[in-house]
Amino acid sequence: MKLRNTGFAFLIASLFAVVSFGQPAPFKYLWGTAYHIPSETTTDESGYFSLNEGIDGKIYVGTAAYGRNAYLVEFDPKTQKMRTVIDVHRTLGLPLTPTGFAAQAKIHTRNFTGPSGTIYVGTKQGYPTEAEIKAGVPRYLGGYVLTYDPATGNVTSHGQPMPWSEKLAALGYKDGEGVIDTVADEKRGLIYVVTCEHQHWLTYDLKQKKYHEINDKLRLYSYATTLIDNKGRANALTNDYSIARYNPDTGEVKVIPLKMDDKPFVAKLGDQGWIPTWNMASDGRTAYLIRMNHPELLKIDLGGDETDAITVTNLGKLTDLPGFDSRSSLTIARDGRVYVTARTDNKTGFGAGYLHYIFRYDPASNKIETLGVLAVKNPDFYGLPLGAPQGAVDAAGKVRPWTHGYHLLPDGTLTPLHAHMGLIAAGDGSLYATILYPYTLLHIAADQLK
Repeated sequence: MKLRNTGFAFLIASLFAVVSFGQPAPFKYLWGTAYHIPSETTTDESGYFSLNEGIDGKIYVGTAAYGRNAYLVEFDPKTQKMRTVIDVHRTLGLPLTPTGFAAQAKIHTRNFTGPSGTIYVGTKQGYPTEAEIKAGVPRYLGGYVLTYDPATGNVTSHGQPMPWSEKLAALGYKDGEGVIDTVADEKRGLIYVVTCEHQHWLTYDLKQKKYHEINDKLRLYSYATTLIDNKGRANALTNDYSIARYNPDTGEVKVIPLKMDDKPFVAKLGDQGWIPTWNMASDGRTAYLIRMNHPELLKIDLGGDETDAITVTNLGKLTDLPGFDSRSSLTIARDGRVYVTARTDNKTGFGAGYLHYIFRYDPASNKIETLGVLAVKNPDFYGLPLGAPQGAVDAAGKVRPWTHGYHLLPDGTLTPLHAHMGLIAAGDGSLYATILYPYTLLHIAADQLK
């Protein structure tokens, strides 16, 4: 790594790397090529789990520009170039100058690719600033559902599922609802939407252009996502650890409890680490689920007609390493193998901070393996030295923000420090992950996963 002028802390870390050169890492590296997501599409060099692959192999990333706007960025692996394909405020005719908390500040949805190739996303609110809180927070009027057609370049707004209204005011809400999940059943002409911050579950009829709440008494879990099974039923997790199942052909909704080892499956009382991420395997009935702070990989059979309980199977721990933290990072490859990214405490004695591992479960062998620690093979991708703490000052006295999301290990390897977010298995057998500070798309080639 070429050493450039930066803060004192970065200089010390770099010198430490030089002195320690030759000390072998006690773990395998998974080397990835890093691509910086354009800074003009973010305010804090960050985003969420908004990551998907198009049917043409292009990669789509949602961004957050707090108080201003949100964008969908397209990455073309062939040219290794990025471009903005959805500028939310421009699409909707909203102000292009900062509007604070009222802005459509995030594409936070786990983007969905329909069989037609259409990309489905949604927008939501950001956070009020201290000045806004003091002066009075402007009202957020609600998020939008948007689609992008890569074949034509057209962006379409499907309106607001739950805009600010007297009805929401009567419920005690202070703002319109944002959108946290969008999934399409193109065969039936439906989009499933989960709102936030109160987790309503709705359908949008593409022909009638109308939203319908599936059940106004039902509340899904925070960050809930819809999975459509091989019978066309929509499944989502509720806030009391059950499966809400909606049959669009009959309009019937069932809430079915989960069980493990013939006992109710629930998180520990007060456990904030439940936040689940799940995905459906290609058979349309097997869902794999990981909880944010729990290393156990779970399997759920969604293919039956159970009304009493749905079985959860514990496939085992991904790791015994301390400090397990997985942020919306579970994906299923076309060969059926399941990949999970997780951050752990670094207790190896080789450097400090955190380490970000990728783990893999193979259903054919029923085995879990640790593939290695994420590492960046092009550490100069940002154009600024990485590994310095937030607010480091260079030799010219200029603050270099948003370089603190990576750190150097004793052998000089650049690796993520604080936060990974999305993870997807691409059609070519490779993986793509997103990393924060700076906002990065990290590509792990298929040969690294052998």
